[in-house]
Amino acid sequence: MADMIIKNACILTMDPEVGDIENGVIVIENGIIKEIGTSTGYSAEKEIDARGSVLMPGLVNTHCHAGMTIFRGYADDMHLQDWLENHIWPAEGKLTDEDIYAGTRLACLEMIRSGTTTFADMYIHENMVARAVEEAGLRAALSYGMIDFSDKQKADRELKEGSGFVREWNGKAGGRITAMYGPHAPNTCSREFLIRVKEQAVKDNVRIHIHVLETEAELNYMKENFGMCSIHFLKGIDFWGPDVLAAHCVWLSDGDIRILAEYGVNISHNPVSNMKLASGICPVSKLLDSGANVCLGTDGCASNNNLDMFEEMKTAALLQKVSTMDPTVLPARKVLEMATRNGAKALGIKSGMLTEGYNADMIIVDMNKAHLTPVYDVASHLVYAASGKDVKTTIVSGRLLMEDGKVLSLDEQEVIDSAVNRSKGLISRIDN
Repeated sequence: MADMIIKNACILTMDPEVGDIENGVIVIENGIIKEIGTSTGYSAEKEIDARGSVLMPGLVNTHCHAGMTIFRGYADDMHLQDWLENHIWPAEGKLTDEDIYAGTRLACLEMIRSGTTTFADMYIHENMVARAVEEAGLRAALSYGMIDFSDKQKADRELKEGSGFVREWNGKAGGRITAMYGPHAPNTCSREFLIRVKEQAVKDNVRIHIHVLETEAELNYMKENFGMCSIHFLKGIDFWGPDVLAAHCVWLSDGDIRILAEYGVNISHNPVSNMKLASGICPVSKLLDSGANVCLGTDGCASNNNLDMFEEMKTAALLQKVSTMDPTVLPARKVLEMATRNGAKALGIKSGMLTEGYNADMIIVDMNKAHLTPVYDVASHLVYAASGKDVKTTIVSGRLLMEDGKVLSLDEQEVIDSAVNRSKGLISRIDN
């Protein structure tokens, strides 16, 4: 007997070899997809009738600072450097383990509700992030965010902290948590430090998560100090490879794009954050045309304000269309690929597609809504008409985290109340 069967669903497998299944059934056993098709001979302890709904892979958020939900709306409408140096970094200095735990649980709650089953995180107090993920039931690729500012002693401390986190958490929570190294950016980490991080990541057989060319200021800094942009600088120290997840990648030349594609680098596009901070527009269509693996992320709630990947999909599509003045660029199905299987590829996990042998990470989207009626093209509706609020069921590793709109893995009100209380205490410490 299987653990769970979902039947009568319109299934978007996101597997190009399988395609969509109009009236399908999926069988889950031991956290893995055992069978998918139009019928099954299996029975299960739990059966879900998904008639009138879409069953699809859970969304993969490839760039997030989950604990920053505690800063949602704290410092808006500012230039990035002012926002970081005069508001966010000083406030982060006041954060405690308890603040990050409360903020990350709030982020997990929001992601469960809006259909994200996996996220990549880079932040501080990362042990508390891992604890929250373990409790919430999500899948995550976590990294301690490291900055050395060319200070040798600080570099030693940061690498020790980062490697300690990798050793403690990689493969934990039944394999739902993988660890990465998280050097912040080429303009906040020294050349020597980045070389050491790459060597350690290779030695530990884990991936790297880094911000790259988010702003024109970074581009100018790198050219002034090293005579080249971040892409060529990192190429020069043998940093690039398919084990690297590069967030943002806004200020790219055509030559930079060729390098990223050649080395198999994974690019996390964060359109809402890039728009809100006026950082610029990532050349997504050029990257995809080059063969690069481009996925989607929300960034943190201080620079986006929510973690709704449905909103991110729609924004990504529309931003590319208007920036290229081509309405055919980045069609709905391609954006769905970015938010599912491309993201899973970037993190090296067997999710992002509904196919036999893959992790049972999936969501059910209720299509019986006024704003989703009529349905001519399911993919189009999911990108252009749906929102995270239309997700009614979220499953990770075969476990129901939310069913019919009720969150099961967390006490929703307790999580919200805790975050409110921690934010009040944090603001009082910042003001003093």
